[in-house]
Amino acid sequence: MTHPHERTARWVIVAAATAITLTTVASGQSDKWYPSKWGADDQRGAANRITPAKVMQAKGLITQGRIYQLGRVYEAGMPMPATRHFSLHIPQAYVMGGKNQGVYHDEVFSGEIGQIGTQFDGLGHFGQGELFYNGNRRTEFAQPGGLTRLGIENVGAIFTRGVLIDVARLKGVAQLEGGYEITVADLKNALARQRVDIGAGDVVLIHTGWGALWMKDNAKFMGSAPGIGVAAAQFLADSEVTVVGADTSAVEVGPNPDKDLVAPVHQLLITHNGIYLHENVATEELARDNVYEFAYIFSPLRLKGATGSPGNPIAVR
Repeated sequence: MTHPHERTARWVIVAAATAITLTTVASGQSDKWYPSKWGADDQRGAANRITPAKVMQAKGLITQGRIYQLGRVYEAGMPMPATRHFSLHIPQAYVMGGKNQGVYHDEVFSGEIGQIGTQFDGLGHFGQGELFYNGNRRTEFAQPGGLTRLGIENVGAIFTRGVLIDVARLKGVAQLEGGYEITVADLKNALARQRVDIGAGDVVLIHTGWGALWMKDNAKFMGSAPGIGVAAAQFLADSEVTVVGADTSAVEVGPNPDKDLVAPVHQLLITHNGIYLHENVATEELARDNVYEFAYIFSPLRLKGATGSPGNPIAVR
């Protein structure tokens, strides 16, 4: 039996570690999280965990051949911050001629292609002060024509085990409240209820129910939202996952309960640990069908120097 003083001491150590993590993110300390465990020149981060063995594990999860599309439709009027935009136009029909009367359409697209809709945040997207993943200094790689390091083209294709954590169902609600911080206990309890675990190289998708607001109440969707806090993010980082996604615009709770912190989960996962974020993921069908373990497949567009990628990730059961 553990002595009460030992339990108290352990709690103090855990609390101190959490405080140090928060302080590091808030104060701009940068001497603990780089160079990366994959080497000082690494540009792939947690994508390095997608090994052949991990791919084969994911392959073994495909037993029904059912595909779930996890990407939102890219369309005018979809939720996005006011500074971002999306525009698609069909300029005209092009007549090729010939007896067969060939004709075709093209489209003209304008938008922040890597950071709208269902978006996959790359390692060059978010930093801490002047420093980004692996200690890369912003002024040395962020150029008007694209990032010269940490561009999304470095990620590669991802085919791995996916896990859905349905926190909304754990709480017995269709939708978590805006501003609710998902805790470590929430994640662990949901995993226990679902009888699944998480491990190295996994993709973790969190269902909050917030996605039901997409294109129905965009103002609320982009306002205060549920999401993971710093402690929950650290739990996922310690589990060595590759991607963390959710049916919200930022994955993390917004606004952060600590008014002195802005987007600390982005820093902890992307900047400090090379873990990618997948935002605005359509998780409702997985949650509806109680699909908690699946093969996750996504290949970011090879946009040289881009900060992120659009696309339609899929889950295969």
